[in-house]
Amino acid sequence: MPQLRDLIDRGEVLNLRPEYQRRLRWTSVQKSKLIESLLLNIPVPPVFLFEGEAARYEVMDGQQRLNAVREFIAGDFALSGLTVLEPLNGLRYSRCPPRIKRALDRASLSAIVLLLESEPEKVDGALKMTDIRRFIFDRLNTGGTKLNPQEIRNALHPGSFNKVIIELTRDTLFTQVFDIPPYIEVDPNEYYENDARRKNKLYASMGDCQLVLRYFALKDAENIRGSVKAMLDRAMDRKVADADIEALKAEYRDTFRFLYEVFDGNPFALPPDEKGNVRISAAIYDASMVAANQLYRHKDAILADAVGVRTRMQSTLNDSDQFTVLTGSGNTANSIRERIALMKTILRPE
Repeated sequence: MPQLRDLIDRGEVLNLRPEYQRRLRWTSVQKSKLIESLLLNIPVPPVFLFEGEAARYEVMDGQQRLNAVREFIAGDFALSGLTVLEPLNGLRYSRCPPRIKRALDRASLSAIVLLLESEPEKVDGALKMTDIRRFIFDRLNTGGTKLNPQEIRNALHPGSFNKVIIELTRDTLFTQVFDIPPYIEVDPNEYYENDARRKNKLYASMGDCQLVLRYFALKDAENIRGSVKAMLDRAMDRKVADADIEALKAEYRDTFRFLYEVFDGNPFALPPDEKGNVRISAAIYDASMVAANQLYRHKDAILADAVGVRTRMQSTLNDSDQFTVLTGSGNTANSIRERIALMKTILRPE
């Protein structure tokens, strides 16, 4: 256990960034039961790692277990919900009796290292390495808290483009519009410890990252084919040169701010429900973002006609047929093209 703790804390050999697989989801009770299992010498499933660049290992499966160990030893939570070692409930690591600490020192987590080379790109001329990784992820996640599609994309593509997506989700306007607690922490490592943010469903499921990805997936007309999942998978596979990173971020931010201004701080909104709550539509979001990108050269004229844009938007939402088109009740490639075209007409009628 001390070796494992040192390995995690140093971060030089093992990459355990919370966004690598999923944002931390385990409750204190789930973490406590893992510690209880280690104390009772109950077998714990192995951690799966794969070797990345410069002999660094990245966690393919087991992030929650490793973080639970790290957090308990760091004193981040007290044991709770224990049923066998019930007297230990309420204890933090620093208050544990010496025999408990010794038991944890003797405990171990086994690890299986998968050597997945980045080259060649294809195996036997057919399968990409990302395909093999996806296959392994599917097999590793047949039980427990199954990774959702965006978490899998995030884990399979931890490169520059993924970092762009994660950074964009932290923008002030983005968190404001999608009602995600703002990133006000001084230390970026504290981003993942914000309790309010961790309880936010969009953040916890990486739905915020998927929203950003939807823009980049659907702005390419040639990529609008097949299922939405396939569109997002293909978009996530893109390689981004370092020289293009800032341009990508600026394009997204400019488009988002433009729509924020046109819709007077309330872009992508559906009409209020019976309780007066304003809801945000992902379908309206991606149609608006793609349409705005295509019409961005006319941004000054559209801004000058902002009242007209909002009036046309309201009329569209009041029309049952157009409402259906715009809110994406159909999620086919054709329906996506139709709602983008409709949104372009709302922004700038011919």
